Amino acid sequence: MLSFTQTAKALGNVHHDCFPVERISSLNRFLDIPHPANSTCLESIGGYHNRSFYSSYDFDSGTDNMFGTIAAVLLVFPVILVFTKAINRSRSTSKASVPCEAKSTAAESDKRDPPTLIRDTSCSKLWSNVPAAEPDKILGIAAKFRACTNPNKVNVCLGAYRDAFGKPWVLPTVKSAEQKLLNDETAYNKEYLPIEGDSEFLQAAIQFAYGEDSGIDLSKIAAIQTLSGTGACKIGGEFLKRYWKPKGNPNPTLYIPVPTWSNHWKIFQGCGLPTAGYRYYNSQTNKLDLAGLLEDLQNAPDESIILLHACAHNPTGCDPTDSQWQEIRALLKQKNHLCFFDSAYQGFASGDAERDAGAFRKAVNFGLPCLLAQSFAKNFGLYGERVGSLSIVCADTDQRDKVVSQLKAVVRPMYSSPPGHGSNIVKTILTDAKLAEQYKGECKIMADRIALMRTQLVERLAAVGSNHDWSHVRDQIGMFAYTGCSEEMCDALTNEYAIFLTRNGRISLAGLNEQNLDYVAIALHRVTQGKSIIG
Repeated sequence: MLSFTQTAKALGNVHHDCFPVERISSLNRFLDIPHPANSTCLESIGGYHNRSFYSSYDFDSGTDNMFGTIAAVLLVFPVILVFTKAINRSRSTSKASVPCEAKSTAAESDKRDPPTLIRDTSCSKLWSNVPAAEPDKILGIAAKFRACTNPNKVNVCLGAYRDAFGKPWVLPTVKSAEQKLLNDETAYNKEYLPIEGDSEFLQAAIQFAYGEDSGIDLSKIAAIQTLSGTGACKIGGEFLKRYWKPKGNPNPTLYIPVPTWSNHWKIFQGCGLPTAGYRYYNSQTNKLDLAGLLEDLQNAPDESIILLHACAHNPTGCDPTDSQWQEIRALLKQKNHLCFFDSAYQGFASGDAERDAGAFRKAVNFGLPCLLAQSFAKNFGLYGERVGSLSIVCADTDQRDKVVSQLKAVVRPMYSSPPGHGSNIVKTILTDAKLAEQYKGECKIMADRIALMRTQLVERLAAVGSNHDWSHVRDQIGMFAYTGCSEEMCDALTNEYAIFLTRNGRISLAGLNEQNLDYVAIALHRVTQGKSIIG
């Protein structure tokens, strides 16, 4: 027979190991037994007793007699009753929380559908309904180029400048500006920019685009810093969706030139704007389709939104002449259309930033309502810095301030504020007279090399025996040449010669140099020989 102490300790250890602290604590209070708070009785995670509260008491007299046994039973019995009631109460609570239909048999329960609140949230099931997105055409081609092991491979797909050795070129003025920033600890830090961006950068960007002596009142220009030209198009699209609602055309369509940079469609459709194309390039002549362009803009409802490339049209490199621009402006004004200019190549197209801004500035001075998406990726070589701006011509400064406030309202929940490093570089170059002048020369170096590759490609094609008229390539401007090659020809260039280009026949002239020019000319001749490059 167990002694009194052994019996009490055994029971204490059992019930303390099986019940949570809160139940034991309340029971201790009921039995007026102090809780050993200063002992190691609490398991920090589970909250269970690890030692008996009886261990603090020495009831064992060393005498094993009947009185001790009876006393142990009398003491233990009430404890058992209390624990039994606690267990029953716990079971009743658990049963009350189970729906009535849970009383069905196990066999019936197996046949029932699981409750709707129970879901399989494992990684294998959670996103099983998400399809793979279509890869970006241009960036996808660049990835295939990197994976290609052909030693003769050529990348004429990506729209980024390369020097005569096929390497990226960081402009010397960019390096100088960065060093100047590093040396000026008081002016340069890594703090957040305001929602609208760096005001000094914006002032410099406006002057660069609109001109200081162009007759345009710069004080009426609403501007906001953006994530390059892509971000400018996006912010502009969101703004127009909210606020360009003419009475006669409350849900205006945005008309996009065909062809255009493929991302234009995704950006503006993503803003919820209705979109449609207008004819721009005639593949039968490899020239501007002016008649089709004017007809489509004439047929568009009044006060529609017309997307225009400020210079170096992407992908065709085919810009309207001055006289053609004059016809286009007259029709835009007659129809009260709103002009959304996308300027990605100012200075990079011709080597002269003033000349490249001419068509846009004339539209503003002509009284056309204008927005401008401005990028500093190509012309400053700041591809990865994402530097750009969106500007809107306003009637006065009061309207300007209101427009800026709404542009900020678009930006705030989207990305809050723009990055500052790239805009600091542009601002430093454009506001430093010496660096600004040096930059003009560097920009011309890039434009001249592109123009040289354009001319030499046409000459090499003739030299290898091509009978096609490639004059359209010679007459185009900017980074790209629109060759007229069909999708099948482009596939052959990639599959047979490891020349990577988009399937619309566009090639980036920046990817050409003396090391690969003959190879590309020979390949182009072979895939086009005896076939048409028009239509």
